[in-house]
Amino acid sequence: MFWFNIRCMENKLKNKKIILVGGGTSGSVSPLLAIVADLKQSEDFSFLFLGTKNGIEKEMVDEAGLRYKAIASGKLRRYFSWQNFLDIFKIKIAFCQSLFILLKEKPDLVMSAGSFVAMPVVWAAWVLRILVVVHQMDVRPGLANRIMAPFAKVITVTFEKSLTDYGKKAIWIGNPIQSAKCEVRSANLIIEKKFSLKKNVPVVFIFGGGTGAEAINKLVEDGVDELCNFCQVIHSTGRGKMTTVKNENYRSFEFLNAEEMTVALDIADLVVSRAGLGALTEISVHTKPAIIIPMPNSHQEDNAAMLVEKNVAFVLNQKTLNADSFVVAIKTLLFDEIKKEELRKNIKTLFKAGANEEMIKIVKEILK
Repeated sequence: MFWFNIRCMENKLKNKKIILVGGGTSGSVSPLLAIVADLKQSEDFSFLFLGTKNGIEKEMVDEAGLRYKAIASGKLRRYFSWQNFLDIFKIKIAFCQSLFILLKEKPDLVMSAGSFVAMPVVWAAWVLRILVVVHQMDVRPGLANRIMAPFAKVITVTFEKSLTDYGKKAIWIGNPIQSAKCEVRSANLIIEKKFSLKKNVPVVFIFGGGTGAEAINKLVEDGVDELCNFCQVIHSTGRGKMTTVKNENYRSFEFLNAEEMTVALDIADLVVSRAGLGALTEISVHTKPAIIIPMPNSHQEDNAAMLVEKNVAFVLNQKTLNADSFVVAIKTLLFDEIKKEELRKNIKTLFKAGANEEMIKIVKEILK
C-alpha cells in the first residue's frame, strides 16, 4: 500500500506545466529561475515565462533555456502621473493577452515574485481557477504583491516579519537563489580569461542590480582614479550604461550572467551594491563584506534599515554621498580586517536557509 501511494503521488506530479511571470528588473526574475533550476532536474515539469518586451528578464530566461513570451506591461504609480491613464489601457491589454495564453497553455500553476507585469496574469489565472503562488522578497510589501495577494493560494515570504502582512496564506521560507554551477578551474585562469586582474591587489566588485544604477555609476566615474590607486574594480554598469572610464585597474561590463556574477563575487574582497533582495541574497550566500547604497525613497530603504539593525553591512545615504566620501568609505572598510570579518559572520545569518527546498516542497504539495 505504501509503494502504491508513493507511485500515485508521482503520477499526479507528471507533466505539470508552470507559468512564471515577472520582469522590468532582475529582482523579480532571479528567485523564479532558481526554482526552475531545481525543478528542471525532473522531467515532470515544463515552463513558460511571461515578461516585458524590453526588460532584462528575456536575456536571463533565454540563458536558462526556457520558453518566453512578452506581454504588455502597465505600472500603477502611487503618485499622480499622466502615464497612469495610459498604463490602465496597457494593463487591460495585458489581461486579455494573459487570458488567451492561459487558455492555450493550460498551466497547472502560475508563479510570481512581484512586478506589475505579473498582476494581469494573476488576475487571469484566478478567473480561470488556476493556482497561484506569489513570493514576497522585500521587507516592505510591494504594491503589486498587495494587489495580487487575495488571488494567491500561497504567499511565500523572505522575512518572518512579512507573515503579519499576508495572514494565513503566508509561509516564511527565505529567498530562493540560483547557484551557478561553475566548472572547477584555477583562480589564475579565471583572472586571466575573464577579468584580467592582477595578483595581490584587492578587488572591489560594484554593481547596481540587473539594470544598473546611474547614481552609483556616476560615483565610480568621478572617483575611479582615486579608487584604482589602492584596489582593482569590477563594475557591472547595467544595459546601455557603459562608462568611458579608462584605468588599468578598472574593468567594466554592462551585464554579468549568473556564472560571471558568481566568479566576481567569489574573487571580490568587498562588494558595493544596491539594497535589492536579489543582490543581498547573493552577497549573503557568498558571505562578503558589503557597502550598500539603497535607492532613495524606495522599498530598498526598508531593506537597508534592516541591515543596519542586524549589523550586516555598511549602509550609505545616496543623497549625502559624493565621490570623495564614496572612495573613503570603500578604502576604510577594505583595509579593516576586523570589521570585514564581523560583517562576514553576521551576513551569513541574514536569510533563512533552505528557501529553494521549501519552495519546491510547497509547489509539489499544492500540485498533488
